[in-house]
Amino acid sequence: MGLRLYNTQTRQTEEFTPPPRLRASDGLAPYEVKMYNCGPTVYNYAHIGNLRAYVFADILRRTLEMEGYSVKQIVNITDVGHLVSDNDEGEDKIEEGARREGKSTEEIIGLYSQAFYDDLKALNVLPATKYPRATQYIDEQKALIETLDKKGFLYTTEDGVYFDTTKFPRYADFAKLDIAGMQAGARVSMGEKKHPTDFAVWKFSPEDGNKREQEWDSPLRADRKGFPGWHIECSAIAMKELGETIDIHTGGVDHIPVHHTNEIAQSECATGKQFARYWMHSAHMLVDGQKMSKSLGNTYRLSDLAEKGIAPLTFRYWLLTAHYRTQVNFTWDALKGAQNAYERLRRRIFEIKKKGVTTNTHPFSFVGSVFDDLDTASDIASMWQDIQNNEYDSKTIIQEVEILDKFLGLKLLEYAPEEVVVTSELQKLLDERKTARDAKNFAASDRLRDEIRKLGYEVKDTPEGQRLEKTEKKSA
Repeated sequence: MGLRLYNTQTRQTEEFTPPPRLRASDGLAPYEVKMYNCGPTVYNYAHIGNLRAYVFADILRRTLEMEGYSVKQIVNITDVGHLVSDNDEGEDKIEEGARREGKSTEEIIGLYSQAFYDDLKALNVLPATKYPRATQYIDEQKALIETLDKKGFLYTTEDGVYFDTTKFPRYADFAKLDIAGMQAGARVSMGEKKHPTDFAVWKFSPEDGNKREQEWDSPLRADRKGFPGWHIECSAIAMKELGETIDIHTGGVDHIPVHHTNEIAQSECATGKQFARYWMHSAHMLVDGQKMSKSLGNTYRLSDLAEKGIAPLTFRYWLLTAHYRTQVNFTWDALKGAQNAYERLRRRIFEIKKKGVTTNTHPFSFVGSVFDDLDTASDIASMWQDIQNNEYDSKTIIQEVEILDKFLGLKLLEYAPEEVVVTSELQKLLDERKTARDAKNFAASDRLRDEIRKLGYEVKDTPEGQRLEKTEKKSA
């Protein structure tokens, strides 16, 4: 069918094609797509805005595999070097988290890494090939720094080793940065940095008598201890696990102007090769029209959604009803609407599956909008239209839903309502509600519906009469 992806590098939607093979024959194994996804800094729990990037990457991986590729997916775990400021200033977030909670850095890393994995599992995100920790690649990061130094791209100050961005002429191209404007508008102290856009590849430990838990002998300065900068880890890990040129690199749009721009600069200066052939980014998530912020108290976690009765797969469904490059606005009303839609969708599919093959037949074609830059929203809309079309053969519909759900990962065919045992108490309430509806006493009918709901059941009005359904559990 062909796969088209929006490439941030070119600002265009392009056909995804593997590099030319050395030879072409039917006996070749599927091309292995080398994909790198920027992972979390594990100093705290991931919020729902963070998790959008991993659902997006999961859809990308599923689509690549359905297109016939194999995928080697690397998601790094940042467990050192990410400072509280993108200007290479402030405390290391991991050290800050350990101090905040009175734990060791290793305890903090273990706690929040596991929480991240649990969130991914709850969202039905396929496990990556590997989740490498930055601290496991210190030697590779040092070697990359030494290579950059030998090629003349680095300089050393009293607080670290910095990359001189003026020596990479294409530095501003990826994010379309206004370097002149940044220099003119710089109002913060740069310390010994030569230019506002220069960034640390290694930081020296402060000589204030307070020993860091995580520090190593520094490259280029044998007399100082230190730790790697945030950006260098991704380049070193990606090159070690995937090679000097990778196929696809993903992240959130917030990574474009600093983190990914710096990755490109240091990687391509070290190797002289293109670092990534395709760059893909998911858009921001707002909450009630505002940016997520701890000060506003709107950095919700999956567990916060669960407390409101919103299952993780409901959240996934809501995300997929918008394009990954579209900014979305989280509201509780929107999530509740998505919950109702997702549950109706699964119930309708269950009813079609239970009905079996009908005598009606009608040509059915899988739309596959997901192949057009992962347009999951259009495929979901088409699926809704098709499952309500009585001209389609039910067996065909289920087959198509099964195919589509391999992309969406919504477990659409796993729904099965619990068997309802109508007790005498339930039957009494149903009879009273029927009497109220027949008398058009809708206030009493609604009150009795609420009484039935308190017992764990939902009553539906159908042409055949009232139907009870067990209230669906919200944990999956």
